[in-house]
Amino acid sequence: MGPALVLPLLLLLLGPSLVPGSGGGKKPPPAPHFLYQQKWECRFSNGTGQPQVRFLCRYIYGRQNYAHFDSRLGSHVADAEWAEQDVQRWNRNKDDLRVWRAQVDRFCRYNYDNIFGPFSHRRRVQPSVSISPTKDDPLSPHTLLLCTAASFYPLEIEIQWLKNGQEQKEGVFYGEELRNGDWTYQIQVMLETKPEHGDVYTCQVEHASLEAPVTVQWEPRKSDSARSKVWTGAVGAVLGVVFVAVGLSLYLKEKKATPIQPPAALIG
Repeated sequence: MGPALVLPLLLLLLGPSLVPGSGGGKKPPPAPHFLYQQKWECRFSNGTGQPQVRFLCRYIYGRQNYAHFDSRLGSHVADAEWAEQDVQRWNRNKDDLRVWRAQVDRFCRYNYDNIFGPFSHRRRVQPSVSISPTKDDPLSPHTLLLCTAASFYPLEIEIQWLKNGQEQKEGVFYGEELRNGDWTYQIQVMLETKPEHGDVYTCQVEHASLEAPVTVQWEPRKSDSARSKVWTGAVGAVLGVVFVAVGLSLYLKEKKATPIQPPAALIG
């Protein structure tokens, strides 16, 4: 069981017959919408090392919580002075009290063991892990590596940054866990570093849904200036070959088109 889990049930009842104070107590001033509510709550905890279950039923008239039933006490409690007589009457009815006291097992423990417990505590969804590099300042040699673990459940997760197999402590920043709308979470962990060619960065993720840690690697590519020099050299070599080929072709054509002159002594 987790540290705290609340399972609410809201009952909305409308109508003048449900106005509180029918037991002879002083009635409250009429509420604008004359709304009567019962809110049922199941609270689960293991703060003492033993599973604890508590059932609460709150009575609300208008916007005021005027009484509640607490399974720890086994009775109703007045939260407003004008509800005292009603609460005393409810607590004198031993048959009704037995029904209310049974709700901690009938409503809370039953639904937890069969519905909510398996879903919330035994549910496992593996995270998807990715790395995205970015730079705050294009002129800075530092790079920000962002490791994202998305769509995982339960919330507890451990993420580490490794550089060449060594865990990184400095320059690591943890984002807040974000709740998705499908009962999963996502979190981002950033590493600010100065990568060099040949370095290998690893984001390692451990989670209850995984039999072994998941690792994703990233390696820095050559710098823009190095790539520019390589590209310039390649283009220059290609252009040099083209110029040599064109010059040789023109030379051969010109040589072929020139007629051969006979020796001057043979001209009669």
